[in-house]
Amino acid sequence: MKIKDFINNIFNYTPQRNYEFFIPNTIPNNSSNAMPVQETEETISKSNQNKKIYASLNVNLEFIKTSYNTLINSDILIREFILNARGKQYKASLLYIDGMVDSQLLNDFVLEPLMMRNRNNLFDNDQNRIISEAVSNNITVRKVKKFDLAEYIENCLVPQNSIKQSNSFEEIFSGVNSGNCALFVDTLSIAFDIDVKGFKQRSISKPENEIVIKGPHEAFVENIRTNTSLLRRFSNTENLVIENLEVGKITKTKCAVCYMQNIANGDLVAEVRYRINNLDIDSLLSSGQLEQLISDNNSLGLPKALSTERPDNAVQHLLEGRVVVLVNGSPYALILPSIMIDFLTSPEDRNLKSIFSNFLRVIRIISTVFALLLPGLYVSVTSFHIEILPTELLYSILAARESVPFPVIFEILIMEISFEIIREASLRVPSAIGSTIGIVGALVIGQAAVSAGIVSPILIIIVAITALSSFAIPDYSFSFHLRLFRFLFILLGYAAGFLGIGTGLFVYISIICDMESFGVSYSLPYSHMENLKNTGIILPPIWKREYRSSYLAPKKEKKQEDISMKWKFQ
Repeated sequence: MKIKDFINNIFNYTPQRNYEFFIPNTIPNNSSNAMPVQETEETISKSNQNKKIYASLNVNLEFIKTSYNTLINSDILIREFILNARGKQYKASLLYIDGMVDSQLLNDFVLEPLMMRNRNNLFDNDQNRIISEAVSNNITVRKVKKFDLAEYIENCLVPQNSIKQSNSFEEIFSGVNSGNCALFVDTLSIAFDIDVKGFKQRSISKPENEIVIKGPHEAFVENIRTNTSLLRRFSNTENLVIENLEVGKITKTKCAVCYMQNIANGDLVAEVRYRINNLDIDSLLSSGQLEQLISDNNSLGLPKALSTERPDNAVQHLLEGRVVVLVNGSPYALILPSIMIDFLTSPEDRNLKSIFSNFLRVIRIISTVFALLLPGLYVSVTSFHIEILPTELLYSILAARESVPFPVIFEILIMEISFEIIREASLRVPSAIGSTIGIVGALVIGQAAVSAGIVSPILIIIVAITALSSFAIPDYSFSFHLRLFRFLFILLGYAAGFLGIGTGLFVYISIICDMESFGVSYSLPYSHMENLKNTGIILPPIWKREYRSSYLAPKKEKKQEDISMKWKFQ
């Protein structure tokens, strides 16, 4: 034991958990109470959250300069000026971030009306404001209100459409960090959050990953307000509810929970809202992170939320009774709940006639089977079940493999891993040469491997068909799942042939049947035959889709009348 302890003490490294980094001085301050530097970051953040705005402008400025480190940060600007109101002058200051505000809006609609002399800020200080006037029996009754500086600034002096008062530094800083400016006035224990956003952002463009031939060519962008406006424009109804939530103690990322008030099930909306509100994390930067945080865990890694960059697709699911979640900074929307068939459905399906949509859907299901099982079936047939092959085909396979010195499992793993490397490389290099790397790499490596006798030609065909099948899957996450579990079925086929693949499929399907997405069975609609009418493999014509999916329990079950094309019967 002593020798073991001696070796562990020499070679084992135990990372130190607590590091005492501090400057044994205090921050210089004009006031007598100086804040120790040893105060932890968590304590500072908590104190900032609980801080209320002071009535003294100088105290507020000291706190702002300390919180934003204005001696270091070059983009944090504080504009101090004199505010005119009712013949009196007050010291005031504006806090904003350079590059995130519109300077023209700031000058014309904030600074100019507050600083310049005009008829709005030169009234007599004793004049009261009439808030209502009524005439009864030739007697005029007037209600007046005494002068209130904060209300006067908000309602009379600042001609800006979005302005609100707050007495908390946390709320004011949150607005400033998102592109607003904050107005502080001496003698007022509140501040004004004024919307003057003007940072650069990407304009609405075509979808890049969900391309359709017949359909809208607009996609979500990174700005959450632009995305909500797209939903409003496509839905064109007052029943669309968009609730704002904040996630992350540091980033305070804005999220929007969207649903149709007259259609969506209230329990589903409450469950989505509950999961988002109960996330105790520091930061949230994308919808992909939120999907992992609010989705039920599963051993297969199957996606539980459908991601879309198309507003028309999101609105279509809203009208079905689902919930759509938007994350500020992410051009993708999350559709909840999502079941397995949703990941095999393309937005193109609803724009085509049912006969064409059904054909494409069957093609995708066949592609799913090929992408998951084809390499494993090839390994099991060539290793255990050669007797099921026609004699001519068997001779061709044996002749092609005659010069290959490696077992079939080695061949197929080498080619599958090589293809995954080519796919990943084509995604990471610049787009101008990405397609070239994919095509040239596959051709050169495949031809060279066959010529060198490392793999057989028929294996190249199997790998190519499998790769093309995975590209036919509309959803990237679901396609990634099939690519990963393809290797598991290859190993099962090599170990036990059809018995191994059959056992693996039994376990695989059993797990899928046991999975749920926000309380909805993941295997629907196949586990309940009554749902097959509108959401199964075979879709009826659009004029026969009268009912919404019953597994969503919507408030309105019917979405159109039994006879929707009334022109045909009048």
